[in-house]
Amino acid sequence: MGNKNSCCAYSSPSQGHKDVPHFEAYSPEGEESIGNLQHISEREPEDCDSDPSLHPMAGTIFMERSKASIENDSTVSQPNLKNTVKCVALAIYYHIKNRTSQRHISIFDEKLHPLTRDGVIDDYDKHNPEHRQIYKFVRTLFNAAQLTAECAIITLVYLERLLTYAEVDITPATWKRIVLGAILLASKVWDDQAVWNVDYCQILKDITVEDMNELERQFLEMLQFNINVPSSVYAKYYFDLRTLAEANDLSFPSEPLSKDRAQKLEAMSRVCEDKVTAEALRNGHKKWSSVDNVSVGGARRSVAILS
Repeated sequence: MGNKNSCCAYSSPSQGHKDVPHFEAYSPEGEESIGNLQHISEREPEDCDSDPSLHPMAGTIFMERSKASIENDSTVSQPNLKNTVKCVALAIYYHIKNRTSQRHISIFDEKLHPLTRDGVIDDYDKHNPEHRQIYKFVRTLFNAAQLTAECAIITLVYLERLLTYAEVDITPATWKRIVLGAILLASKVWDDQAVWNVDYCQILKDITVEDMNELERQFLEMLQFNINVPSSVYAKYYFDLRTLAEANDLSFPSEPLSKDRAQKLEAMSRVCEDKVTAEALRNGHKKWSSVDNVSVGGARRSVAILS
């Protein structure tokens, strides 16, 4: 399933649909960006060479953190969304389990920005989530928003790019919101008919549109608006996920992207990146309304609402 028309498929809201509000930027001119980040133009070439989300020769972070737990081999079976999401959830699990520090940014802290009215338990930041808990969270979003297996892999690319650029860790306190932010962007770059932020609010129910927009804005700023995914990078993540699946007795899709779909991915992510960057520059970082408003044509899909 790929984008048949463009990278971020949006149309004007139908009559009666709630408009997405605009918000003041977090970092006005003259202040430092979130997490004291360098602008992408200031990054030294050697900094980027080690970033697996950009370069096909750099090893993926999740593979390094999973090596200590890899013991078994198995064969790969027929492709399906469930198995891909399960492998991506396992990669996230190893990120959390084998993290080397506790660096975090407040926008991802679930206590400060809860996803439910119930909030979090007192020791929410003390216990690592199990693989099945991560899988359930990701699979719920993918099923309700009707996302694809390719989108799951791109989600992992964006997640590791965030950890590299922003120099943060994915922890028990932050993993849900980091994963949610990565899914938000991945679904808008890859999916045929992208889901709006307001639709994710219907899926999660207790989260506000304002919170979703701010999560997306800060995530994009931490990525320095670099949402391009070269086909070689996608292929590297695909094969590393397959290796992880084989080592943990999980099934995984037996074929990577075709040449045509790989070219389409590069084109879509590059065009979407250009449009997002242009939108940010046009607004001078003073306002952010969401990638939803970067319209490049296409129809919006209906989304399932979870009870």
